[in-house]
Amino acid sequence: RRLPALRAAVVRPAGDAAAFAATVAALPGIERVERQVARRPAAEPALVAQTFGGTAPQWQYAATRSDAVPEAVLRAAAGVTIAVIDTGADLEAPDLAAKAPAAYSIRTRTGDVRDRNGHGTFVASLAAGSTTNGDGIVGAGGDARLLIVQAGAASGSFTDVDEAAAIVWAVDHGARILNLSLGGPDTSVIEQRAVDYAVGKGALLVAAVGNDHDNGNRLEYPAALLQPPGSHGAGGRGLAVGASTRSGIRAWFSNTGSYVSLAAPGEDVFGAVSSLAPASRYPRVPLAGATAGLYGIGSGTSYAAPQVAGAAALVWAANPSLTAGEVADVLEQTASGSGLWTNELGFGILDVAAAVARAQGSAPEGLRLAGTRQGRRITLSWSSAPAPSWRVSVSRDGSPDEILTPATRSTSASYSLSGGSVYRFRVAALDETGSEREVSRPLTISLLRARSQLALSAIRVGRHVRLRSTLTVAEASPGGRQLLLEAFDGSRWSVAGRERTNGTGTAEWRVELRRGAYRVRARFAGTDDVSPATSRALDLRL
Repeated sequence: RRLPALRAAVVRPAGDAAAFAATVAALPGIERVERQVARRPAAEPALVAQTFGGTAPQWQYAATRSDAVPEAVLRAAAGVTIAVIDTGADLEAPDLAAKAPAAYSIRTRTGDVRDRNGHGTFVASLAAGSTTNGDGIVGAGGDARLLIVQAGAASGSFTDVDEAAAIVWAVDHGARILNLSLGGPDTSVIEQRAVDYAVGKGALLVAAVGNDHDNGNRLEYPAALLQPPGSHGAGGRGLAVGASTRSGIRAWFSNTGSYVSLAAPGEDVFGAVSSLAPASRYPRVPLAGATAGLYGIGSGTSYAAPQVAGAAALVWAANPSLTAGEVADVLEQTASGSGLWTNELGFGILDVAAAVARAQGSAPEGLRLAGTRQGRRITLSWSSAPAPSWRVSVSRDGSPDEILTPATRSTSASYSLSGGSVYRFRVAALDETGSEREVSRPLTISLLRARSQLALSAIRVGRHVRLRSTLTVAEASPGGRQLLLEAFDGSRWSVAGRERTNGTGTAEWRVELRRGAYRVRARFAGTDDVSPATSRALDLRL
């Protein structure tokens, strides 16, 4: 493969690779010889079918205030092209078919981008699924044009070279925004050159920060090329996107650090599923009212990034004169952090309506209230035209409003809450007499615990026993929950092991037992959002 724009070529030596590299590196005109580095999708491995608790399946659309973007801006986005560099896409999925996307496979050098993995279809639907076909879901990018560039195999594997070639092809074919829901712990010169090439052509790159927070929280590339480590949100050459939850906090799996730009919903988001994706990996979720297509629920920073890519298209539609850097700055400064950067969520959670309003040169509509939750503590922040003071009130479980703070000159406040209730906060801007001048839209925070069940099974192989426990949770993610393995000694239960569940709610222990009788169980202590659960006890005898 030749990549003239990056002054590179890819070769497969017939003999010893190390000897080949040493020989070629010494030839005139050869700058360096590198091995390819691996890339993988930045998504949790499973999509888990769940109920929606009475809320819209595609809850993330309202959570980012995409539903408050003016109709004219949605239509104007047709002048912007978003490239999704991924595993391809199911071009017959209703929301993608309606866009009639251009498509190209870096792997086969043809227009065949059939998505046998499923990741690319899900990502593409979130970035730019049709908003006007009256079926399925709604993409974040309005009428933005969609460009599908297949770089990943059916297994989901990529290399830096695949990624780099896809970036160059996308930019050369009109992409103004490139979504990269992929990553790995290493980078390379060819990847860096591809980023340089896209930035030099005026494109905006959006990448996922990765899902390894509980597994080392390592840097992920290319995200760390876009928002460099140590930058704390300052400058950068694109946007590195983390994942948030329905409650407005960081998703448990989402990486943190000085290279996070902002966040978007990435836990249990709703999107389109490829008809060629294995049902074992992408279970189908029924969508009432849909006439065609397949749908599911997914978690991962992979699914947060395309929402930011779609929002960028709307910002550019609202103000076509902006540069890529200015579009990124608008999205960061209008996120829920109100201009303040944190290690967990960067500048905060995406607010599409506020970003579009800023791009148009107008202030966000009305007094805007945002909040983040850590356990049972809620931190509120608000913005509007200056006021002498503000009043904070709350309604608990539908009761009349109770004043929490009668008057404050601060634009933020923090409160501790009790579990088991739904809270609706409001902030009022007061005039000099203490009368309400303006009241924010309510911000709802639910501390109701989702119901959970816990099962435990055992498989014996000689003196070894493999114990598997599965946590099932209604209306919340079962992933990342700590389960305890407990043993009964005849008088009390004691902890014998601890494991975190994977994305499907499963944890395993492998134990070696001496001859005798044992009784074991699994226990989940519960969290602020999920009720505790204990499995039935298992009796084992060797």
